[in-house]
Amino acid sequence: MSLPYYHQIGKEIEVFEHSYKNKIPFLLKGPTGTGKSRFIEYMAGKLDKKLITIACHEETSATDLIGRFIIKGAEAIWLDGPLTKAVKEGAIIYLDEIAEARPDVIVAIHSLTDHRRELYIDKLGEIIKAHDDFMLVASFNPGYQKGFKELKPSTKQRFVALSFTYPEEKIEAEILVNETDIDKATAKKLVAIATKIRNLTELGLTETVSTRLLVDASKLIHSGLSKRLSTHVAIVEPLTDDVEIIEALRDLCDLMI
Repeated sequence: MSLPYYHQIGKEIEVFEHSYKNKIPFLLKGPTGTGKSRFIEYMAGKLDKKLITIACHEETSATDLIGRFIIKGAEAIWLDGPLTKAVKEGAIIYLDEIAEARPDVIVAIHSLTDHRRELYIDKLGEIIKAHDDFMLVASFNPGYQKGFKELKPSTKQRFVALSFTYPEEKIEAEILVNETDIDKATAKKLVAIATKIRNLTELGLTETVSTRLLVDASKLIHSGLSKRLSTHVAIVEPLTDDVEIIEALRDLCDLMI
């Protein structure tokens, strides 16, 4: 199986490998669309381990992760959740945006993130020791809705943590070329637009231009959509619903591409 494309920015591959070797949980911090999920996919492939990804949201509960009883015919049958499967099989489980999940999820993973490496299944009255190859990976966006959904320091200290940010311009342009086959000159212009918008802090955008948005714009351009329209629909519109800001950002894009 071929590995997904990933461009190393620093020492993250080395850090992850040592974290895996030492059975220490791994936390990725950073804005949306900076390559956190792609990095984990790449590392799971590199280590030849099964990857189970859970996109956490405000309704994600410990039961969703651990498992539940279902009624089949006249009897109740226990069904393992993704976390329980990963613990038993020795897979890497990736809890994407863990801060979005309900508080009971954090409680459920506590005994997996320290020396015990075990999962307590309350409904069965069982304790499962984690498979030797099991690894818990989580991500969250520390800047998003600041103060509303943050990870407690006591939780963060259970992980080796690494911050992801936007790559430097040259590397980001290379990523666009590799991902979409877009020409280098256009890739550079798209990255220049992103850099400009990222520096416009006075706009008060909740999220700024991610590498993911640039990849989407590059794909549209590569398939034949006009450059300006591609930047409008793939970069500007997903960022804000404010009509005046949209207008200003469109004008900016039109000047730069």
